[in-house]
Amino acid sequence: MRKLHILITNDDGIHAEGIQHLAETLYNCGNNYRLTIVAPDRERSAVGHGITMHRPLRVEKVSYLHNPELTCWAVNGTPSDSVKLAVEAILDSKPDLVISGINRGSNLGTDVLYSGTVSAAVEGLIMGIPSIAVSLTGKGTGNCYQYAADFISRFIPLRVQSNIPASTLININVPETVDQIKGARVTSLGNRRYRNTFDKRLDPRGLIYYWLAGELVEDDPEESDSDTRAIRDGYISVTPIHFQLTNQEIMPVLEKLISGIKTE
Repeated sequence: MRKLHILITNDDGIHAEGIQHLAETLYNCGNNYRLTIVAPDRERSAVGHGITMHRPLRVEKVSYLHNPELTCWAVNGTPSDSVKLAVEAILDSKPDLVISGINRGSNLGTDVLYSGTVSAAVEGLIMGIPSIAVSLTGKGTGNCYQYAADFISRFIPLRVQSNIPASTLININVPETVDQIKGARVTSLGNRRYRNTFDKRLDPRGLIYYWLAGELVEDDPEESDSDTRAIRDGYISVTPIHFQLTNQEIMPVLEKLISGIKTE
């Protein structure tokens, strides 16, 4: 039987605790999977869907988990670079599934627009590969990462056997307090934003610089089915995301607006 080929990546860097727990857990599932790890060589959190175009990308094969059977590559670029490079240059065949994570810190609500973790999974979608992003809502410990990795190992066969379109990303967030988790919920993206402040400072040479800070604001009502609400209630959030960004509803309105514009 052909093994399911899984490409594992992240934005915390290839040596981060979360990705190591995930890779080791899936490896220990037996002969079900062929695993390849291609991830940034250092932390690249909050880089969004940035890609590298104006400098060379370098790739280094690394020893990982002291397991010679795992194929691992460190990339001096972004999470999206890692997936793009893996699929189009490194791998001998297209993977069946992309998993990005386990991220240290949540990726809830509108944070998915900034997240390198989610963006790596989105790159998989762009290439027509079913993709999963998984995050732990906190700094976490080994036990927390292991709980999240075990959940993903049970979720993978369900995702593979489902008729969920490859154009839909599954974004999973696991509460840090794993001993108090009540279950899992299918959720929508919540409304999460920040009251940004820029702390103005002087460097040792007297030059001005700014340090971004901000207070988290969550606007979801109590009855919301949002991912942020599920996490607050002690549930794993499982959110289907697709990136059809066209607002179909206002297209007739726009057609009326532009109908009177002469283009000659």
